[in-house]
Formats: sequence, structure tokens, C-alpha cells
Amino acid sequence: MIRKYEDKDAGELLEAWYSGSQVGHPFLNEDFFEQERENILALYLPNAETWVFEMEGVVVGFIALIGNEVGAIFVDSKFHRMGIGRQLMDHARSIRDFLELDVFEENATARGFYEKYGFRKVGTHLHEETGHTLLRLKI
Repeated sequence: MIRKYEDKDAGELLEAWYSGSQVGHPFLNEDFFEQERENILALYLPNAETWVFEMEGVVVGFIALIGNEVGAIFVDSKFHRMGIGRQLMDHARSIRDFLELDVFEENATARGFYEKYGFRKVGTHLHEETGHTLLRLKI
């Protein structure tokens, strides 16, 4: 079930984010993840429209939108390949005219998902905090 994020979801949302991040971002270090954990709670969630995917009362994935920007979409790795990411993206598409996002070039898993979904590359830039290349995608 997809529903609007509530403050009580923060712990489970962070667990889904971290689990998914370990699969998609093995090239990032633990210091980066620690900083991002703080940023998610203090900066991103208060400024984003966030939707969660709840399964049997537990949040296992989420998508965060800032306007037409997909700021984040993560699914707990135990629930990958079950269509949850697609359902979250379908929901975002149903409430936005178009979507755009950044993805690390090295994140082959996410890039495959986005390509299959129909996103197309419109540019590249450097992620200054990590020195890794980001691809800009749009659908």
C-alpha cells in the first residue's frame, strides 16, 4: 500500500534507505552514509513530498519528490524485484507531469531500473561531496 509519509515512519524509512543504498552505492563510504542519514531527517524529509510503500504494517520503500524532482526512491533490498519501485514511480508519475532525477553513473542497478522505466539521459555533472559522476535523467 502506498500512503503519505508520517513522522512515525522515519526509522523504517531510514532502514529501507540504508539497505537499498548498500546495494546501489557500494562505492560510497560509511562517512557519507552517516552524513546522509542526518540530512534525510533534518533537510530532505521536511522539504519533500514523501510517499511510503507499506507491507504488512512495515515501511519497505519510499519515494521523495521536490516538485518534479525525484529526490530519492529506495526499497529495502529484501524486497527488491517485487515491483515496489515501479509502483512508487507509477504513483509519482500519476501526480506529476514529468519527473527528473540524478543517479550515480556507477549505480548500474538503479540505472537499469530507470532506463527500463523510460527515463533518458539529459546531462551529467560531478557530485562534489564524493567526486563521482551523476547522470541527469528525465521522463
